[in-house]
Amino acid sequence: MNEKIWMLISSIRQDMQTIEQIYEELERHPIHADTSHDELIVVAYHLHNLYNAFENIFQNIASTFENSVDDVSRWHTQLLERMRLNALPIRPAVINEAAYEALDELRRFRHVFQHAYSTKIDPERLQLVLKKAMQLKKIYVSQLEQFIAFLQRLAEDDALSP
Repeated sequence: MNEKIWMLISSIRQDMQTIEQIYEELERHPIHADTSHDELIVVAYHLHNLYNAFENIFQNIASTFENSVDDVSRWHTQLLERMRLNALPIRPAVINEAAYEALDELRRFRHVFQHAYSTKIDPERLQLVLKKAMQLKKIYVSQLEQFIAFLQRLAEDDALSP
């Protein structure tokens, strides 16, 4: 288990770097009243990727702790819901309620972005999702670092076990 935990820590850190790069891209593409549709698509694409990066972290956590998702039609929703659950002694919650709400907004937006091929992007809706993403930016690092600290203690305790 020790190796799996250290691999998970490395994977989370790598995804956190990706998330930071996506945030840098989002900051390079602010939305204004006169933002072109092409520019809105760029922002939507980055928001889509932002959620994918968080979901990758959550999938790796679930895989490591063997949290199977039962309803395949709702697995994205269930995965996110499980990350806010305190499942001690297995693992603590990964995110708090504020992060969950922002991520759930991003998850719903990602679904629309992926599946609404003929729908034009609504600038007001996109602005709302971007606002939630920026709220998330202020809180996600400390929450993931807390979870990583738990993982490090777990790996170190496992290393001390005979």
